Amino acid sequence: MNFFQRISGVFTEPKRTMAEVAERPVWIDSLIFLLIIWLLFSNLIAPFTQKDTISLMKNNLRLKELLGEERYAQRLQQLENPSPRAKFFNLFILPPVMLFFGFFLTSLFIFILGRIFSAQGKFIQVLACVLHANLIDKFLGNAIRLFLIFSKKSVFQTSTSLALLFPRLSYTSPAYIVLNQIDFFQLWLFGVLAFGLAVTFKTSMRQAFFLSYGFWFIKSLLYITLGLINLRYMS
Repeated sequence: MNFFQRISGVFTEPKRTMAEVAERPVWIDSLIFLLIIWLLFSNLIAPFTQKDTISLMKNNLRLKELLGEERYAQRLQQLENPSPRAKFFNLFILPPVMLFFGFFLTSLFIFILGRIFSAQGKFIQVLACVLHANLIDKFLGNAIRLFLIFSKKSVFQTSTSLALLFPRLSYTSPAYIVLNQIDFFQLWLFGVLAFGLAVTFKTSMRQAFFLSYGFWFIKSLLYITLGLINLRYMS
């Protein structure tokens, strides 16, 4: 399969495509493609992210008390008028670096968990499968999120999760933080990933689904915990 066949195959023939990716782990072209579309996405939503962050900070009396008047004013000034260096770093350096490490850590953790079920499989196979499965979320998912963000003029209040079914729910509420982790594209992603993991670790599909969604569950719990902790500084 060439690169374009693998992109389309993830959506149209996920089982066959992920099996071939696992058997012949090609990943550099997929990584470059994901980094490019992530850079485009991050830059397109940057004005809305800045607006949401400033609005949240201005309404955050708790944070003002913690930082003090002077530090709070400095931080707000940095958000409203970032320096060229800070703007370049936040738009062109931080997003791809964070995404790359996210892929690497996800693959490493899944690879370690996979050892519970099998002594087969290599890290590079898991990485290739993770990258291709992420086409679902980072390519198609972000395309839909981009449309929603431009429609709502907000990043923080935009979601493709169960929170979408509750439009009046505030993004600073505990319920939103929990529901936001049950993202439709993430659930799709980890379902497709299981096809590749079954071939990589030479396990049954049942075990592969348990491994894939087990990681999703652990990751979701971590993000929920961090989100609830952050609420303490938002109220």
